[in-house]
Amino acid sequence: MAGSIRTEAVVLRSMRYGEADRILHLLTPRMGRVSAIAKGVRRTRSRFGGRLEPLARVALLLHEGRSDLYTVTAADTVAAHPTLRAHGACLDAASRACDAVARLTEPGDGNVPAYNLLVNELALLDARPELAGLPHVLAFRLKLLLAIGFAPALGACASCGEREHLSGFSGAAGGVVCGACEGSAFPLSQEGHDFLIMALGTPLAEAPAASDLALRQAERAIAETVEHHAHVRLRPASAR
Repeated sequence: MAGSIRTEAVVLRSMRYGEADRILHLLTPRMGRVSAIAKGVRRTRSRFGGRLEPLARVALLLHEGRSDLYTVTAADTVAAHPTLRAHGACLDAASRACDAVARLTEPGDGNVPAYNLLVNELALLDARPELAGLPHVLAFRLKLLLAIGFAPALGACASCGEREHLSGFSGAAGGVVCGACEGSAFPLSQEGHDFLIMALGTPLAEAPAASDLALRQAERAIAETVEHHAHVRLRPASAR
């Protein structure tokens, strides 16, 4: 039934449509990922101004009609994140965060923890540009996996439950594995294992430092977990 809905949202993506409109991909706390059209937003005198840019946190009034697209009828800025947009590394990290959320959340399936995580990530990058970097991006992805229910097993072998001799990581098994169960696993160093545990268990603003090898192992662990269990591929965590 047609009607109006008030919701907060983060603008994940924005695409030109027609002469003056834009199609927005939004993450909302209760409705999950939705798409909406902002009519006339590209006109100089648009009533929306610049409030519907990607990475913005906004309060919206959406009209639900007969199509799959909502129509934006009102928009107010909650957080524009201007500092974030002024730093290349922060902008890149924020864009990768939004892309990961877009790939790992479902239309119409609300996930308040995932929404709050993204809101926190954008606010952190806006307030503390020095956080942007590979450790932070990987920590965000690990916490996103936790929010959507795909966090890897890190405390014991994902295949047999053994807590010692954990020397590999298997995306198919869903976490770290011992030497007896390594099968198709890839080698995981102690530092790589420690990074995964600390990045998952500490606040997002306190992502631990690690060597390049450990970070690449962590990125591979996240990627394989996502591919095997969410059936999607993420963009690389950083520009190569």
